[in-house]
Amino acid sequence: MRLLKELMRVATQHRAFYCYVLLSVWIFLLIAGMYRYMGNVESTAGGGSVFGPSSSGTVSSLGGDSSASSTAQRFAKYRERCAPLAQLQRLDDGGILEGWKLQGVLLVIRHGDRGPISHVRSAGINCGVSGGSDSLVNRYRSFLYNSSSSASGSNHMYWNKVGPFHGFPLLPASERGCPLGQLTYKGISQLLHVGDIMHQVYAHPLGLLLKPNPNRASVETTPHTLLNSDEVVVFTTRYRRTFQSALAMLFTLLPADKWLALNVRESHSMAFCFGECSCPQSALLRKRLEAMGDKQLLKRGDVLDVMQWIGGTILQHTPNGISNPFEVVDALLTVLCHDAALPCRRKKPVSTPKPPRKNSNQELVDVINIDQDETAANLLQEAQTQVEPDSPEVENGNPSVQADEAQEGCVEASHVDTLMSFADELSQRSAGHSYYKLSGLLRSYGMIRHIVSYMLKMISGDRTKFVLYSGHDCTMQYLTAALGIITSQGQTIAYASRLAFEVYRSEAHTDYYFRVVYNGRDVTQQIDFCEGGKSLRVTRDSRGNKADLCPIENIIRFLHEDYFSPLNATNFKEACGAVNPPKTGEF
Repeated sequence: MRLLKELMRVATQHRAFYCYVLLSVWIFLLIAGMYRYMGNVESTAGGGSVFGPSSSGTVSSLGGDSSASSTAQRFAKYRERCAPLAQLQRLDDGGILEGWKLQGVLLVIRHGDRGPISHVRSAGINCGVSGGSDSLVNRYRSFLYNSSSSASGSNHMYWNKVGPFHGFPLLPASERGCPLGQLTYKGISQLLHVGDIMHQVYAHPLGLLLKPNPNRASVETTPHTLLNSDEVVVFTTRYRRTFQSALAMLFTLLPADKWLALNVRESHSMAFCFGECSCPQSALLRKRLEAMGDKQLLKRGDVLDVMQWIGGTILQHTPNGISNPFEVVDALLTVLCHDAALPCRRKKPVSTPKPPRKNSNQELVDVINIDQDETAANLLQEAQTQVEPDSPEVENGNPSVQADEAQEGCVEASHVDTLMSFADELSQRSAGHSYYKLSGLLRSYGMIRHIVSYMLKMISGDRTKFVLYSGHDCTMQYLTAALGIITSQGQTIAYASRLAFEVYRSEAHTDYYFRVVYNGRDVTQQIDFCEGGKSLRVTRDSRGNKADLCPIENIIRFLHEDYFSPLNATNFKEACGAVNPPKTGEF
């Protein structure tokens, strides 16, 4: 009895000690369980190495329904370049400013979602609009079927007007397919939604809406007598994806009569240079910028390994090896942009010969340019006269990597992160380099001259109200670089991106101004000749939001007096004929 009392007394005195012991054991067990759980996740997601077989061996760890939401969140940043519909919004776009009249708009767009440039293993990937739920796509398709004179039973309509685009289909041939380099139905949907935004913003202020005719029971296939076809001017390169993007965007912007009366003009260059095209200096600048990117890639063994693994899994035909990370990024976007499961591959022998030396007459593409399909004639014209003394050389033009023997496994989330984060980093560094802006100044000179000429027409009472340039990612890279517009994505241009030049007249003083809006964001203040006190800040809406207006004479003075100053030249010919590009540092 006494012993029992003594034990109870000791237990009472050391109660706090026992609590600490029990708590410590509980924490230890909790930590051990967490480490075990994390170890299982890593072995499932990473396959135990930077690249190689998945632990499952047959199915990507991201392919299951249980991880779909986490996958979407993880890759949301990379999918920004895919332009999901939720990303296409009206933000700072103008149209109606108190005390100002909108005289005209010049809009530059990149085409919508397209199939990959290289052959990829795309079985099971749906590049269409899910479930036919997009009302704009349904309306556009119905309109084309009802108004077209094409053969009965055809699955896509054709452009019947005389000119370079005669016979071009207006819709993709397949509703679900991802045709090589061609616009997809998802791309059609994107541009229809962009056009709908432009309709809300510009159609009424520009007077593009025809008054309804109560005596007309159906849509006429000939222009209405009130129609002025000069009001809307359209330029596009001779690619189906840019042509189809332009027509889809204009369908939701314009009334049916004006859409049917459109005349589409061809640009022979992706830079829309309109005669000011051949410039060897620009090619040299881009070659040096490309060489800097190659050096950065050679320093990253992890990226090289992942590039080989993803490229070998997704790309179908790589006889010369895999040396361009952005070719692999473009192929990977076919998966990411359409919410497909990350692909796997089965074991089979693959021989990868060393990449051949680049031909000096091949295109010297931008560091990030996944529209590498300009006509050979244009490329030869630019490259034949180029000489590159003292340039940093990278063997064979791109780092050559021998692929390891093919393994069985899957592309994992960690692989995607490694490759895409490197691409984003290189995009940011390239966009911040002086060669990027200098090359942009040379490549976009003809286009900026063309834009300014239409601005002058709009303020002089010309009937033109809306000018559209339907181009590529490089089109907008050159233009934004020349103007000094920097975005959070570096030089990466998302599908269906838009750059608007809005021209206004003051109702009080008859002065003329313009503003620049990129993907709905006012970027006027980023332009050197418009920044700070060089622009006029006005009230944009009843909520008190502001807009920056830059005097038209600023861009005219920039074009005629200051344009070539960064190149130590006074005109285009002199700037393009320089023997050596200006020296500058690495990234």
